[in-house]
Amino acid sequence: MSSRIYLSSPHMGTLERGYVDDAFQSNWIAPLGPHVDAFQEEFARCVGTPHALALSSGTAALHLALQLVGVGPGDDVLVSTLTFSASVNPIRYLGASPVFIDSERTSWNMDPALLEEELSMRARVGRLPRAVVVVHLYGQSADLDPIMATCDRYGVPVVEDAAEALGSTYKGRAPGTLGRVGIYSFNGNKILTTSGGGMLVSADGELVQHALKLATQARDTAPHYQHSEVGYNYRLSNVLAAIGRGQLHVLEDRVAARRANHAFYVEAFRDLPGIDFMPEAPWGRHTRWLTTVTIHPEAFGADREAVRTALERENIEARPVWKPMHLQPVFANFERRRGGVAEDLFRHGLCLPSGSNLTPRELERVVEVVRAVPRRQGLRTAG
Repeated sequence: MSSRIYLSSPHMGTLERGYVDDAFQSNWIAPLGPHVDAFQEEFARCVGTPHALALSSGTAALHLALQLVGVGPGDDVLVSTLTFSASVNPIRYLGASPVFIDSERTSWNMDPALLEEELSMRARVGRLPRAVVVVHLYGQSADLDPIMATCDRYGVPVVEDAAEALGSTYKGRAPGTLGRVGIYSFNGNKILTTSGGGMLVSADGELVQHALKLATQARDTAPHYQHSEVGYNYRLSNVLAAIGRGQLHVLEDRVAARRANHAFYVEAFRDLPGIDFMPEAPWGRHTRWLTTVTIHPEAFGADREAVRTALERENIEARPVWKPMHLQPVFANFERRRGGVAEDLFRHGLCLPSGSNLTPRELERVVEVVRAVPRRQGLRTAG
């Protein structure tokens, strides 16, 4: 069996070890220290925001973001349906209810027209949501201008889930920095990883200071341990922040490598009918964190699942596009604004190996398997 090709494995550079060694030598191992401070400052400069707070995960960052914009029991929160459950779980942590908004096909992200329909209806009946969570999928920004304009009109704060979109752009700006609060993830499969970790960003310094307090068990300023609100243990360690600093130095290289992977696949599949790639929307740069395709069986000769299982048989990891949240058993009883586009993308969509450390031979292995699937399906049908 050939060695495993992963969907998106961690890619360490040469600087991370030096920063980590410094953390050990200085004995700054706790969830505070000079690398945490430096990582926050460097990350804020990278994405163009005044304030950044390093946290234990993107989910922790989203939990705090929602709490800080006032989400609580009984509230509704509008959120993209085509996403991972971590975009929705914190809504439930706070006792609020998600309302799922379908995708548009230009970017696969939240449809601004459907968002406007939902907010208009809710304004008429006096049921405006407490917040809107916009998710930026697979390395591409949602169309933020109309989303922000609509939410501003109704006075609803926007929280941006940019967990998958570090390094992408929206009209020259970083997604995650246009809403009231934005969050990023540094999970092991992300374009920049600290093994686990996340970042909360905002132009509102008081909000970020409050997030810092909540993330540090909500300790009041006192020589003794005193607490006037419930807090969490959500800070990032100095060791993991050291890894993040090293990773941040090579972000543009990682984006370039993933975009090169995408270009390789596009050229390799150019002559195959029935394979379409996730579009790059005209409003910004798609990092191609994951190269994602839709496979149409009538034209290609096999469906998405046949391709995925063929890759798995060759020890190559590929995954379906996110199963929409409104189809998940845990969220099946919540409201939604349509859902057909997300369902179609899930039915036909597949994420191909996309790591920035893939070798040319590994990319060729993926292509060879995919190209052989229709022939195998034809032989199976004939037999």
